[in-house]
Amino acid sequence: MRLLLTSAGIKNERIKQALLELLGKPIEECTALCIPTAIYALPGGTNYAWNFFNGDFSTPMCELGWKSVGVLELSTLPSLDEAVWRPAFDEADVLLVNGGDPLFLHYWMKQSGVAQLLPDWNGVYVA
Repeated sequence: MRLLLTSAGIKNERIKQALLELLGKPIEECTALCIPTAIYALPGGTNYAWNFFNGDFSTPMCELGWKSVGVLELSTLPSLDEAVWRPAFDEADVLLVNGGDPLFLHYWMKQSGVAQLLPDWNGVYVA
């Protein structure tokens, strides 16, 4: 796993260039999974999640022109068979992790099993 910790999304050309270097290919050829989980712990979190998905948020990530964009909601994963969601995770080039409550995110990363997968995952984690 490679990390791009921005604290504000892909807001300028320098951060975008860093992302492209980590991806090793154009954004248009990359599959993204959005993780909104941390935002739900904040007042108004459901609205903020929608804004994150549709590019109406102050942290541009989902709207960069990805080949495809999916949602990986960590809090649902423990109730699903891993065979349902794991292929999307394994095939993703990038995880776009929205801001919010870091302790809530940590809890669901561990509960979902994603935390254990990250060290061997071959993608870019953007937060």
